Amino acid sequence: MLLANPDTLKLPLPTRNTGPMGELEANLAVAAACYAYVGVMIFIAPRVGLPKAEGRKLLHAAIGALPLAMPLFTSRFYPFLVAAPFVLVTYLASPYSPLRMTGLSRLADLTEEGHPNGLILYSAAYTALALLYGDQPYIVAAGIFPMAFGDSLAALVGRRYGKHRYGGPKGKSVEGSLAMFLATLTVLDLGLVYFSVVYGVSFHMVLPVTIAALTMVAEAVSPRGLDNIAVPLTGAAAFILLAGVI
Repeated sequence: MLLANPDTLKLPLPTRNTGPMGELEANLAVAAACYAYVGVMIFIAPRVGLPKAEGRKLLHAAIGALPLAMPLFTSRFYPFLVAAPFVLVTYLASPYSPLRMTGLSRLADLTEEGHPNGLILYSAAYTALALLYGDQPYIVAAGIFPMAFGDSLAALVGRRYGKHRYGGPKGKSVEGSLAMFLATLTVLDLGLVYFSVVYGVSFHMVLPVTIAALTMVAEAVSPRGLDNIAVPLTGAAAFILLAGVI
């Protein structure tokens, strides 16, 4: 499926019939629903009986699904509005915070189990992509899906089944990297099908394959914790370059 006209990818989000609600009210309602969803996931993740590391990955994956809701907005300002506060929230929940807020203790437990700055960088990358490409959510998805789903599965598979380590005995594993590639390829395939239906454009099959491969490499070579920003930026940049979007 070739992109016959890459300029079609530059269309703004469509104006929607919001019924009795005005456009502002409709956008704020979607934003409120996104906040509620994230709040519920932050509440649930530490309480589902999973080890803390798995709970953190569950939260990554759940929040990573939010680009699917971006077509409901009529301006990229609103996806940015949803994402931006969580940079501060994850910072306040981290060991770097000068404040220890009781209400964020569960999220702090998840943060401290992983890399202390991991969720902060993940939120920052998410916010930057939402600000720049919130009206082109397939670009945001190309950056976030590999981190949210691919990296999460890589960590779980590597921890349980990783036999062939690189980067030291406690480093990453070939099994984990392959799991990331396959998970990223799968979710990007499904995500691009979804966006192709929403926007009526076709995406070349090379996109998910190449993005999955490049983000797998980015995750493999990134120092621990920095993959939370390297992977999203790599995925988004690869989509932009391959699809001819500027």
